[in-house]
Amino acid sequence: MGGLGDPPEGTPEGAPGGGEDEYRSVVFDESFIRAARLQEYSARERIADHAPAVRRRPALRRGPHRQALILILLMALAFGTAVYMGVRHPARAPGAQLAEPLRMTVIPLAPQSAVPGATDPETLYAHSPAAAFPVGAQGFALPAVRRTAHFPESQVLAALTTAKDYLVESSLDPDVLTGDTVRTVRVLLAPEQLDQFDRSFAEPAADGRHASTGWLVRFDPARVRLADRRIRVEGTLQASETGSDTLEVTADHTLVYALRPAGAGAGAKASLFTVRRELTFRFDRDDLRLHQAQLVTSSVQAGPLACAEGSVDRLRPLLAGQTATPGGPAGTDPYETGGATAVCGTLAASAEPKI
Repeated sequence: MGGLGDPPEGTPEGAPGGGEDEYRSVVFDESFIRAARLQEYSARERIADHAPAVRRRPALRRGPHRQALILILLMALAFGTAVYMGVRHPARAPGAQLAEPLRMTVIPLAPQSAVPGATDPETLYAHSPAAAFPVGAQGFALPAVRRTAHFPESQVLAALTTAKDYLVESSLDPDVLTGDTVRTVRVLLAPEQLDQFDRSFAEPAADGRHASTGWLVRFDPARVRLADRRIRVEGTLQASETGSDTLEVTADHTLVYALRPAGAGAGAKASLFTVRRELTFRFDRDDLRLHQAQLVTSSVQAGPLACAEGSVDRLRPLLAGQTATPGGPAGTDPYETGGATAVCGTLAASAEPKI
């Protein structure tokens, strides 16, 4: 039986609410009609032109959506920023070990008597323990290269080569020795150590962290100049694996420089100046790929020097005929935190030329 208000025979088919309307879910709104590709001719057009019932409409031209344009611009900006930051700061692999601050000691060695001198530097070398030392970069000879448990031979060689390059640039380059540049040394360091490096030259301090002479050999050009650019070098390089992702290179070298007073001619007496450098380098896989090093420790002994004169920013050698002034190194205040104990040694007579 029909409900109240319904016709006795029920709702007629096709009336609202009656039967299944197969077109009920289709809504022909204005945007749908405008987007249609087919358009029906009017009755007048079909009679006049004998045209078919429908015609194809040209596709609508739509400009790029504003949000799409904004998205493209943001992606381009992000890509450009990533490229720029990658150039300025090469990316390190996730989990890569950050470089530790360099720990350094610089110990001046005072002579026990007047510094020996001679007009010809070759005479000085011939009568010194450096007589048989190789000249220049030849003294930084690489050892036999062997693979380790986690590093192939090529990566061990890369670590040794980078360490050698650092040693050459930091102790043989005449522009570095006279303080004209530090860039050739700086570019070989891991980015995490650059702030410490820069501060060591902007504000050198005897705190075991920020001595310029802990990073490189640097003379005071107002006092000395090289009498012979053929610097004598002898020492060892050794590579070892300290972890599955870390190689370590230890360098122990003695360098001997022939020096004359600044402004003096070739006839002035020259003297020898000896520097013992013990450095430890650390390399992760990014360092090996980027040809850079983490300098972990630096121990320097150099003489003849006067203990009373600071050797933090530059080395000020005693030259031929000069003697060390009486007195020890600068005083140390045990109540002052953050500093390092001042240390000075004595240069043994056997380390000087027998002239």
